[in-house]
Order: sequence, then C-alpha cells, then structure tokens
Amino acid sequence: MKTIILNGSPRKNWNTATLLKEAKRGAESVGAEVEYIDLFDLSYTGCRSCLACKRKGAERCKCFWKDDLSPMIDRIFAADALIIGSPIYLGDITSQVRGLIERLHFCALSYDDYSNYFAGKVDVGIILTMNAPKAFYKLAYGKKAKEVAQSFKALNGAVEVYASCDTLQVADYSKYDMASFSEEHKREVREKQFPLDMEKAFEMGARLSGGK
Repeated sequence: MKTIILNGSPRKNWNTATLLKEAKRGAESVGAEVEYIDLFDLSYTGCRSCLACKRKGAERCKCFWKDDLSPMIDRIFAADALIIGSPIYLGDITSQVRGLIERLHFCALSYDDYSNYFAGKVDVGIILTMNAPKAFYKLAYGKKAKEVAQSFKALNGAVEVYASCDTLQVADYSKYDMASFSEEHKREVREKQFPLDMEKAFEMGARLSGGK
C-alpha cells in the first residue's frame, strides 16, 4: 500500500500538521509506505488552462505544466490512498489545496463527454482544522466540506472528511491582538478535545491504508 499525505497548511508543526503526522503513524502501523509532503514547500499555481492534457493523443491523467506539482499529481494517481489536510481560512481551504484540486481534477476530466479518464482507485481522507467551534462548522462550513470531498470523487475511491474545531491558534495569546478569543477556553479544548482528534487522525491513516 502506498499512502500520500499532503499538508496544505503553511505551518509545519501546528494543528493540521500534527493531525497529519498522526495519520502518517496510523498508515505506517498497518505497513503502508508513506510519503509526507508540505505543499507550501512546492512551487506551483492552480490550473494554467494550457489544455495540453486535452490535446489529441496526449497521455491521460497527466498534467504537463512543468513545476513541482506535476510529478506529485503522477504519484497521487499511482497511490492507494491520499490524506490531505487544510486549515480553514476565511471560510475556505488554503490556496495551495485549491490549486492542487484544480490541477488534479482537470487533467482527469474528459472534454468529450465530461466523463472521468482515471480508471484506478485512490481512497481519500480530508482533515480540516479551524478555530471555529463545531456548531459553527456544521452551520457554515459543512457545505464547503462536502464540495471539497466531491472534488476528490474523480479518484474513484471512498472519500471521508474529519473536522478538528475550536483549535488553539498560537502558543501565547498575550503576544497577539486576538481579544475576541478566550485563551482559557482554547487551552481547555486543546487539552480535552485535540487528543481525541489525534486519535481519529491515526485511525483514518490506518483505515485508508488497508487497516480495519
């Protein structure tokens, strides 16, 4: 089993990354080969609309733009599982994750009949992190989460979403102008809920990588 884990957060050691590293441990616990990548380390954009993937005779399910993302797309299509994490900024996933979705989805999309060129199967796990509480996530972000999940249906596998809510944003709130948040409350959630989120991430990694 080959599992690819992509961190769509600019922060390499905070909430999203911590959960993804637990997913990595889960995948490794069932014997999967795991590749972990920080998307912000790669140099790429969203789809350039070059239409090279739509040329007659062109190799299907391949992005031809020459940057750091194109070889990653090749590896995703060849994997058994993909786990991608993103914080929610201004009600949406990060631009790096959006760019990945554009490129991955478009090169697998037929412009003859809007069918899917990809014939393989990659199971997908999506981990979202946000400072918004769970109730607000369900009210305001639930639809967006379903849209993101739908974007990965082109990989023909199971797609699941886990949301980690009300997260601790910084280590020391006294250094920031963030008076609208209660540090006491954030630390309580961090101590009580975040360890449970880590367990769920571990379980996701193991399950999508062939575990039961």
